[in-house]
Amino acid sequence: MNQTTHTAFAILLASLYPQLANAEETALAKNSQTNTIESSTQTSKQIKKDVPQQVKVQGQKQYRNLSVAGATKNNSLLIDLPMAVRVISAELLQDTGANTLRDALDLSSGIQRQSNLGGLWDSYAMRGFTGDPNFGSDYMINGVNSSRGYNGIRDNANTYAIEILKGPASALYGRGEPGGTINILTKKPRFDPVYQVDMKLGSFQEKRIAADLTGPISQQFAYRINLASESSESNRDYHKTDRTFIAPSLLWRITDHTTLSYELEASEQKSPFDRGVVAVNGQLGLIPNSRFLGEPADGRMQTKSLGHQFFFQHDLSAHWTLQSGLSYRDSEIKGFSTEASNLLPDNETLRRQHRYRDFSASDRSARIELAGNHQIAGVQHQTLFGIEHVLFADERVQLRRNPSASNPYSINIFKPVYGKQADPLTMSINTKENQEANAVYLQDHIHWNTQWKTLLGIRFDRYQQRVENRRTATVNQQSLQASSPRIGVVYQATPSLAWYLSAAQGFRPNSGVSINNTAFPAEESRSYELGMKWENTKKNLSSTIAIFNIDKRNVLTTNPVNTDFSITAGELKSQGIELDVEGQLQDNLRIAAAYAYTDAKVSRGDNLILTGSRFPNVPTHSANLFLKQSFQLNGNASGIGLGLQYIGERYGDVALSSNFILPAYTSIKLVADYRINSTMQLHVQVNNLMNRQYFASAYSQVWIQPGSERQISANLRVAF
Repeated sequence: MNQTTHTAFAILLASLYPQLANAEETALAKNSQTNTIESSTQTSKQIKKDVPQQVKVQGQKQYRNLSVAGATKNNSLLIDLPMAVRVISAELLQDTGANTLRDALDLSSGIQRQSNLGGLWDSYAMRGFTGDPNFGSDYMINGVNSSRGYNGIRDNANTYAIEILKGPASALYGRGEPGGTINILTKKPRFDPVYQVDMKLGSFQEKRIAADLTGPISQQFAYRINLASESSESNRDYHKTDRTFIAPSLLWRITDHTTLSYELEASEQKSPFDRGVVAVNGQLGLIPNSRFLGEPADGRMQTKSLGHQFFFQHDLSAHWTLQSGLSYRDSEIKGFSTEASNLLPDNETLRRQHRYRDFSASDRSARIELAGNHQIAGVQHQTLFGIEHVLFADERVQLRRNPSASNPYSINIFKPVYGKQADPLTMSINTKENQEANAVYLQDHIHWNTQWKTLLGIRFDRYQQRVENRRTATVNQQSLQASSPRIGVVYQATPSLAWYLSAAQGFRPNSGVSINNTAFPAEESRSYELGMKWENTKKNLSSTIAIFNIDKRNVLTTNPVNTDFSITAGELKSQGIELDVEGQLQDNLRIAAAYAYTDAKVSRGDNLILTGSRFPNVPTHSANLFLKQSFQLNGNASGIGLGLQYIGERYGDVALSSNFILPAYTSIKLVADYRINSTMQLHVQVNNLMNRQYFASAYSQVWIQPGSERQISANLRVAF
């Protein structure tokens, strides 16, 4: 590659999205002889003058990044931040075979899977807090809130890295969970052409093909196309899922100081609505985990999502940059389902309900920011000032028929006979909701000297909500405003050891209306965190330990009286300790490990939500470990890896008023890879090696999601 093209490529990477420049540069340096598409033959150079030199790490691939993009929207080193941050790198995603977001999040501390609407979307809790029960859990794509709506299971086909930002981020991003925020960094177009195809076969008729294609169009334009198509059955009866995903993107270098980029994501998912198995008087395992208790004739639910992102940046000077972004995402879910209602006293007859859902949403946002890296009186400042406008619309139509004495629409859980007919469906939900938010935010990351750093931030939001209930011809409107400050201090005792302390307030508007047709007040939270960060002198092994305390009120949970609606759960408290370790133990031995102690309870409840009840699906103890040993086999690069995941006992009922417990479990994963030649690599993986029966999450004793049986897969990667 000639010098001119090299320089253009570097400038484009930096100007696409300033906080991504650091991550991409680090990857290019550390992946020099690896099998990922992010590897490059070019020499790493400083992309921008304000990128810290110590970010550059040479050598073999590893599981840690030195910098993070989403925490401050600046190129900030992890050790300089007063918060716990975990970056799931492209290398770790590849080595563990994590093709979906939910698989990737299993690698972090303090994240637990939650009830996932019959398997239709991602749902997880961070530090005990789940997010909006109407849309699954929150995540961002390139720093833009992108999860509201009905987006299905998130595929990692175009994921470069996943940033797990612990603690509240409302001071920068507005609405969100105090437990933390997920920021997904997507793969960017490159000016050196690389083409890669993955072909995977596995248990339960799994077939997957994915492609990653990137290269130049001209000296000013570059493209990238990521796509994936997957089809699989499962250990569940009558269960077949098809997913497709395509993500083209384009970079335009208008001048040396001005860049425009566009990214599109389109996904479609077809899967049966499956609430899982039931417990009989709290006892699990009386029916096989494969048993389907719905109706095969319902067919499959269809989930679609189409998202657009535009990013523009112009360098005003060597120290100040103007950057802006636009985002638009449409999503929908449609289809029929048969879902358990209750188990009769004979402990074998399950009454069921029949539903049809037609939900759709659109999420639009625009922002403009002024970012600076400058000095005042000899003190270094990383300053950010921004304004944001958000419009969100959600329409829900649901037809429903509950069981009755004349037609219980039942099934025998031990000897199921399918083909029952429910009574005709009637309208149960017909709502249209519009939300509009305007915000202004300011942040300053101050480096007083080599030891002391301070992060100050505040955001002001004005929010309007209008909910129209078309069934009752009533309209609810409310206006809210919130200020979200945060402050954090870092003391770097040595070049390898830092202590930090932070405090923050957060808020989250609640969607929908109650069963009494009234709007909900916004969630409010306060969070405090004390932590320590350590890294070795080679900067290829690091650890973070964090102690946190979070109080939150006006939290929504599903109404156990009528699951079509939500109720507030009063006040909640979550406190605990988290430990993350990642990097290289030796030259050829890499580690990614995590442990979390989470004490998450209702601190003030009522007759339905009992004070002292533990949060559902949140274990007190959880841990995971992944070790990967690399070696030469017949002169070719090879490796073998071992993964362990432990999930402790946890409550399995969202009513927070029963003693239904999901048992603890440990799952073992084995992986192995072998480089066949310079362009081909084989990856073999075994999940749930010991074929343990376990239960991943639950909503109630009649909605329990069983874990998968042993799965074996082989993936062939071809680069050309």
